[in-house]
Amino acid sequence: AVMHYARHSDDRVQADSKTSPDLIKVPKCEMRDVEDSAYFDGRIADRTIAALERLRNSDDPFFLAVGFWKPHAQFNAPKKYWDMYDRTKIRPANNPSPPRNGPEIALHNSQEIRRAFSDRPGGRPADEEAVALRHGYYAATTYVDAQIGRVIDTLDRLQMAENTVIAFWSDHGFHLGEHGLWAKTSNFELDAHVPMIIVAPGHASGSNATPVELLDLYPTLAELCGLSVPDHLEGQSLVPLLRNPSALIDRAAFTQHPRPAYLVGGKPPEIMGRSVRTSRYRYTEWRQFETNELVAAELYDHQVDSAENHNVADDPKNELARTAAQRLLAQTFGR
Repeated sequence: AVMHYARHSDDRVQADSKTSPDLIKVPKCEMRDVEDSAYFDGRIADRTIAALERLRNSDDPFFLAVGFWKPHAQFNAPKKYWDMYDRTKIRPANNPSPPRNGPEIALHNSQEIRRAFSDRPGGRPADEEAVALRHGYYAATTYVDAQIGRVIDTLDRLQMAENTVIAFWSDHGFHLGEHGLWAKTSNFELDAHVPMIIVAPGHASGSNATPVELLDLYPTLAELCGLSVPDHLEGQSLVPLLRNPSALIDRAAFTQHPRPAYLVGGKPPEIMGRSVRTSRYRYTEWRQFETNELVAAELYDHQVDSAENHNVADDPKNELARTAAQRLLAQTFGR
């Protein structure tokens, strides 16, 4: 339990690395020619590798939770990761406008990023700054990928991989100008959809499009490790999908986010947005928190609109899909 005490804004370059100048002058970005360990994630990988070295000679089972910070802002990966991308080939988001027929309540002020650009026209990053932010996000993603690779390489080198389960996931997605949004705090796909990779010895490799949830991790890991699972868990074990990656299960995944997007002083939200994702659709309802009165609804057909640019909740052709999604929300959250 180390390095859990800070905020993202505390991930500043170590003192002995400050002699390397910051080569990018864009808010929320930093590019210095420094070693990986100059920032949090490099040091987290260092500590993880040291822990594995200590555990290699133990016969006891272990659980190691490794919490990396990136690619969250600040986008401050070492310069070599920025250099892997040509910024002249990076473009701003190709859907910078809100979804057609989408409710305003689905949007937010993007304060996590935009507050650093409050002196710009409209309080938004200029086009070249938006591209730099995307560049920084790519660099930060590659930086953390390299740190994860160092940990995996250590498992292989120590010959521990053959009896170690690895689970990788993220807590949320991220907007980089899509729909005019930055960062998180929405119920759109780009916020709700996160990576999840599970590597289990003796199970097949492959990908699967079944909607799953982070709630599924506990029962999955318990089953893989031969542990008993409490009866009250809401998640489902994903071991059947690990055994047969080509199998598809008819199920849904749920997310929710309030308005205001950030609650202050323990106040309850005014409005709650609850969203259900099936294999084809995302349906979201925004309801008054106290009265449950419906404020707005969204329906996106991912078969033809994976970027969620067209809200078709009021299209009569989608009445059956909306009704089915409403039923799923009611079963999960009640009325």
